[in-house]
Amino acid sequence: MGREHWKKIWVGSAGNMVEWFDWFVYASFATYFAGAFFPEGNDTAKLMNTAGIFAVGFFMRPVGGWLLGRVGDRKGRKAALTLTVSLMSASAVLIAIAPTYGVAGYGGAVVLLIARLLQGLSVGGEYAASATYLTEASAPEHRGFASSFQYVSMTAGQIVGLGLQIILQRTMSDDALHSWGWRIPFIIGALGAAIVFYLRRNMLETDVYEESGDDTPAGDKGTIKALWAHKREAFLVIALTMGGTVAYYTYTTYLTKYLSNSAGLPKQTATLVSFCALIVFACLQPLAGKLSDRIGRRPLLITFAVGSTFLTVPIMTMLKHAGSFWPALGLALLALVVITGYTSINACVKAELFPTGIRALGVALPYAIANALFGGTAEYVALWFKDAGLESGFYWYVAGCAAVSLVVYLSMRETRDIDLKRVAATAPARSEEVPAPARVK
Repeated sequence: MGREHWKKIWVGSAGNMVEWFDWFVYASFATYFAGAFFPEGNDTAKLMNTAGIFAVGFFMRPVGGWLLGRVGDRKGRKAALTLTVSLMSASAVLIAIAPTYGVAGYGGAVVLLIARLLQGLSVGGEYAASATYLTEASAPEHRGFASSFQYVSMTAGQIVGLGLQIILQRTMSDDALHSWGWRIPFIIGALGAAIVFYLRRNMLETDVYEESGDDTPAGDKGTIKALWAHKREAFLVIALTMGGTVAYYTYTTYLTKYLSNSAGLPKQTATLVSFCALIVFACLQPLAGKLSDRIGRRPLLITFAVGSTFLTVPIMTMLKHAGSFWPALGLALLALVVITGYTSINACVKAELFPTGIRALGVALPYAIANALFGGTAEYVALWFKDAGLESGFYWYVAGCAAVSLVVYLSMRETRDIDLKRVAATAPARSEEVPAPARVK
């Protein structure tokens, strides 16, 4: 890959890292600020309240996917990426200054809710703009490898958040963290977003977008009308995302809470398990992405779905009884290795399904809908099962979602060799009429 391609990937990934740092620190620090915005009650109930607001952010993602996907298809990937990081910066500032329940009653929770809505808008567009940009910015034979950096940067954001949490846990008292220390990561996130805003204002547009050969009319770019012409691909994105997003959020954002609240590990130990597991997970992404450039996308997706379907219940059951750092880390790593089959390549698979004029919206809206229904609610569903005394029901729920996606992976076409500049803009009415995709020369 040339220097210019690496520059595009670096700028796109750096912004993605800050976006997801802000998104994930809400989840990782929730155990510290859950009591700040709600009246006294049992710990699980307070976590459910903050998890509910976390889930609300996901329900804004379809709106963000539509709005920012439209911007990305009409104004360019650069314009969409710049707007997403601006929204994320504003939301981080709001959380950092939100008043507590003792100061403003439920007013603080309202500010928290508004901030999460802004985050939902931002991330709803960020995923698609980032996935599209990274896929288009790379050479055809390296698309899997290049797009894998989306989850490298997403995971890096979470690693930085967890690393900051470990530092604060070791340098501040527990009372100070619950009182005001939890605001620190949101202040850092706002500053990081401001830096990335500057970087993205000077980033390069992709050649695929500027030189696209698809015949999408200018007035239809980024519209629901144009997306409806590709409704089969849109529903495919929802179905193939379903199992992956539930599994991903189970073993990333929810893992620390699960180890602390269900497995009984100290918060510091639970955080360290997640931190170490995510470092290995981030390193695996480019390797799996490069493998997909050689053998195709479907083998990796199928491997993920089979593993997640049959291993989720035993892994989650053993995690609950892990008892200490090393067993918990080993089980977490096993789960994340399985999930890598999805995370490393899902961005390019979705981008490869659509023509340039509708690619950002085609990835953004269906993916955001799937995340709102499954990813964003995963933590809340897990806590609901726990509160009802049926925690193992959540394990079967995750496995079931993976099984549905497995059916989709087995029936979908291979997308590795599709020429992004020549994908037909008008989809046939029936799946059996789908012509052979344009091949990379």
